[in-house]
Parts: sequence; structure tokens; C-alpha cells
Amino acid sequence: MTVGIVVVSHSEKIADGVVELAAQMAENVAIIAAGGTDDGRIGTSFDRVSAALARAESGDGVVVLCDLGSAVLTAETALDFLDDDERDRIVIADAPLVEGTVAAAVAAATGSDRAGVAAAAGTANGQERSGPSPSNEPAEDPDAPASDGPYTRSVDLVNRDGLHARPAAEFVKLASRFDVPVSVNGKDAKSLLAIMGLGLTVGTTVELSTPDPGGREAVDALADLVRSGFGEV
Repeated sequence: MTVGIVVVSHSEKIADGVVELAAQMAENVAIIAAGGTDDGRIGTSFDRVSAALARAESGDGVVVLCDLGSAVLTAETALDFLDDDERDRIVIADAPLVEGTVAAAVAAATGSDRAGVAAAAGTANGQERSGPSPSNEPAEDPDAPASDGPYTRSVDLVNRDGLHARPAAEFVKLASRFDVPVSVNGKDAKSLLAIMGLGLTVGTTVELSTPDPGGREAVDALADLVRSGFGEV
């Protein structure tokens, strides 16, 4: 099971489009659209949001993304009609609809819990993501041998279209399997929006680094993935 996601928009087409986009990067996550009114007009629907919440809930909770203020009000009203246990498993994220949903979907696909998915959505709003810091300062490990310090590898990006959404999502999913901080050209390797913001194009040198003495495996795995071309070469 994974955390489900509900996309609440005043437009049915916008909600459906955001779901289609996010699903490209998180195929196994329940991402449910709740856009428009019951008769297809611009607006939001209590019944549509309530139904979407029920469909998205698999037992691990739901994160809700909304486009405009009244969409938040509709979502909050739908939550008010749930019992306390159901309501406690739902979070309305404070994040832009498109970027927040994509980041949340990838986080859910990596197995993040409800708070982690909401935090990932929040990175689209400039909020700090929880988890290991991508700082380049060496992690404290008094038992580690002196030679086991920060570890860095540089590889060239071979994808013709650069590190676009799909390979970026694959990259983040792999990085999230390791409980160590890894940076990509100075950005958090577990933040989809951060690495997409780098605008990495074909031929760009990608520097992967970890300050953690135990992070060598993670850097090597990510370097191999970049060198492989993500199945597009």
C-alpha cells in the first residue's frame, strides 16, 4: 500500500491533466481527480471530493492538493464529515497544484509515509524536506576509518532530452531507497523538484556526492543509473 493523493481543482480538465502527468512518474500510486462540479461546470464538488478521498485511501492515508482557496474549503468540508480516525489519516498539503502533486506522487511511490508525502509536496512551495540533510559536511561517525569520508563521482548525462520528468522521477526513487544524504550538483538527490530545477541537459556532467561514509553504495548506484541512460539510450 502507498499513500493516496487527491487532486482538487475547479476544472475537471485540470484535475484530470495533473493526475495524468503525475501518474507517468508514479504508476503504482492511487492519484484521484476531483475536478469541477457534479454537472461538469467550473467549481468544486463536495460529493466528488468525498468520493475521491474514499477511492484514494488504501489504509496508509491520503494527501490532498488543491488549486484555489475555495477548493481548500470544499476539501476541509469533506473532511469534517469523516469520523476522527478517517480525518486523522488525511492531510491537505500547502503546495502549488501541479508541482506539488508531482513531487508528492514520486514521494508516495518511494514508500514515504503521509507526512513525508505532504513534505515532498511542500518543497514546491520552498519548504524544507524532512529526512537526511544533503549538506556536504561529513556526517559524524566516530567509528568510521579516517579514509571513509565524503565520496563523489562525476558522470555525463547521456539522455538526448536531458534529465526530464520521467528519468528524474526514477532517479529520486532510487535515491530514496538509501538512508543517507546524496546531492546532485549540490541539490538534494531525493527532491524531484530540486533536481529538475537544475535543468540538466545531454552532455552535462552530473556530480553525485555524499558526506556520509556509508553513502558510497548510494552514489555508485545513482551513477550507474545515470550512465545507463534510464533506458532511453
